[in-house]
Amino acid sequence: MTHHPSTIAMLAGMLLAAAPALAQDAATVKVAESAEHGRYLTDADGRSLYLFESDTRAEGDAKAQISCRDACLERWPPFYSEGEPQAGDMADAGKLGTVEHDGKMMVTYNGWPLYYFVDDQAPGDTKGHDIEEFGAEWYLVTPEGEKAEG
Repeated sequence: MTHHPSTIAMLAGMLLAAAPALAQDAATVKVAESAEHGRYLTDADGRSLYLFESDTRAEGDAKAQISCRDACLERWPPFYSEGEPQAGDMADAGKLGTVEHDGKMMVTYNGWPLYYFVDDQAPGDTKGHDIEEFGAEWYLVTPEGEKAEG
């Protein structure tokens, strides 16, 4: 089968034009507020994000270490990004980062790897806050990058 060079060039051009759209799957971190917990991090859709105290936070040149494995990851799915994570409403872009996890880029904030909680079913749910599971505590994350109180 013979392909005409202009057809190949046109297809290549279409793929290159589509590449930026594919690269725009970057995770966005925003800030929400509740009377009970104050200000805390969410994804672009308003789903709460959590830190796990058993993880090792990235500091200086040391990368974050993820201790949540297997059954833990089923209850606390990682917050991944397919591009450089973005800071949305009131989030600090300087605190955003990533750490490689299972071949994907997991979003970190102030060095803490970020997770969802499976029992949070709707934007604004915070059912995973201040829960002890898998050997340590889970907390919502403040815009300062620390565990939320309340």
